[in-house]
Amino acid sequence: MDNQNVIYGINGSVVTVKESRSFSMMEMVYVGNERLVGEVIGITNKFITIQVYEETTGLTPGEPVFGTGSPMNVTLGPGIIDNIFDGIERPLKSIAEQSGSFISRGSNVTPLDEDKLWDVSITVKTGDVLKGGDVYAECPETTIIKHRCMVPPLLSGVVTKVSENGQYKVNDTIIELKDEQEEIHKLTLCQRWPIRTPRPVAERLQTKVPLITGQRVIDTLFPIAKGGTAAIPGGFGTGKTMTQHQLAKWCDADIIIYVGCGERGNEMSQVLEEFSELIDPKSGRPMTDRTVLIANTSNMPVAAREASIYTGVTLGEYYRDMGYHVAIMADSTSRWAEALREISGRLEEMPAEEGFPAYLPSRLAEFYERAGMVENLNSSNGSITIIGAVSPAGSDFSEPVTQNTKRFTRCFWALDKSLAYARHYPAINWTESYSEYFGDLDPWFTEHVGEDFVKYRKKINQILQEENKLMEIVKLIGSDVLPDDQKLVIEIARVIRVGFLQQNAFHADDTFVPLEKQKLMMKVILHLYHKAKQLVSASVPISGISQSGLFDKLVKMKYDIPNNKLEMFDDYMKEIDDTLSGIIAS
Repeated sequence: MDNQNVIYGINGSVVTVKESRSFSMMEMVYVGNERLVGEVIGITNKFITIQVYEETTGLTPGEPVFGTGSPMNVTLGPGIIDNIFDGIERPLKSIAEQSGSFISRGSNVTPLDEDKLWDVSITVKTGDVLKGGDVYAECPETTIIKHRCMVPPLLSGVVTKVSENGQYKVNDTIIELKDEQEEIHKLTLCQRWPIRTPRPVAERLQTKVPLITGQRVIDTLFPIAKGGTAAIPGGFGTGKTMTQHQLAKWCDADIIIYVGCGERGNEMSQVLEEFSELIDPKSGRPMTDRTVLIANTSNMPVAAREASIYTGVTLGEYYRDMGYHVAIMADSTSRWAEALREISGRLEEMPAEEGFPAYLPSRLAEFYERAGMVENLNSSNGSITIIGAVSPAGSDFSEPVTQNTKRFTRCFWALDKSLAYARHYPAINWTESYSEYFGDLDPWFTEHVGEDFVKYRKKINQILQEENKLMEIVKLIGSDVLPDDQKLVIEIARVIRVGFLQQNAFHADDTFVPLEKQKLMMKVILHLYHKAKQLVSASVPISGISQSGLFDKLVKMKYDIPNNKLEMFDDYMKEIDDTLSGIIAS
């Protein structure tokens, strides 16, 4: 080691080394006698600036700094799923066994279990020509996820040696590959990849398939595509984490990566407990069999919070390359932005709006742009959908993180404090939210659910917008002065809000609603609207229609009609016709 490679100054998580030529930009280093993990983030003639991902308390000037010669990276291989990592891919279960409930500094724990044996099936033979991304071995990682070992993206060559099928550890050599320079590469079950570099793909594809969530307000009014991006902004207590839990449990992604970035420790422990107890509705197996958790709570080192987002998306890209559809829940990007702001302050950079660094928009863009539906190097198709929660202070959506996130996401599910306090969940405000995926997804909805689905959605949206305008008048002069046709709009809008948009996560039939049932619910509500409108046009008072009890009956149909008995909707249509015909006759 160069004698000059010693700590010169310490400022929180930022450490400087004076007059060294030993390190390169973004290189991963070990700092101090305890070998704390760090990353080079600045180089000048005089100083090397290092961001340390662990607690720096007790570090002193003069302690050594060791280079690794490679950028900050993660280990990718079997054993990632059903695991809980911190922000720099250290397994928290293994750390707990080694040092108890509190993470000791410099914990030298390998990301993957190096002693576990995996049942490996080799899929290539000697003489095969392989390129980056090609699968050479498979093993069951969990009961529902098959792990595919792939040639690293930048490597290609001829297979010169192949092991037998059998049980292997992650670092055992599976095949040997000779490249064009006649160099032999030993490929194991795992590989490493730098977290800030997107993994290469063959082609980015258009997002044409929706991510089905079973949540009516999302699937119907504000859908998101597989490979899309969405922001869930909301103040404290509006249900960001709860909404992400519902999406994680019910969306039709193959793999869920949940990044708890700077969230409260008790909230994160609740997530861990809930995920371990949840049964995956699709497979009947524990939810953890297709979930990766990255826990970086608010009391953990702030710099690791900044890395956790990149760690999560790199793990997601690895499984995308295998041909899986991955959904990443980032909770919350505001805490990540706060980490950027704190580190930027320690580096004495010029602050921009509200003290955030000037490069906040480009960092957010780097993160969200790693989403997408792609054709992989091995010709399979996979996707990464990124759903990021934003926590604006005081529910102020004009603050920089929310505004810049809006620029780079195509779905905006704005959570409303008044809806949350009224126990209307998901508390997504239908007037402030939007989705830009309609043009991409409507052909899919038309083909798979029927062209009526798109037609009904437009009409439902129109009624909600109309109600919003009418409520401005009602606030000023009351509802009594409104004509009956406008009173009908307000009454039907209540049925839509309470009976359709509000959803009960604890009700067996209402927690997840298939698209066909969503369409039929809209059909029945609009059928009542059109029939009632005809009566109102014929001078039948709205009060007489309200007394029939039809509006209240439709509010409850989400509970009364099971998901497997959709023929009951025909009975509802008949009852509406018969009841309203009776009103005319009387």
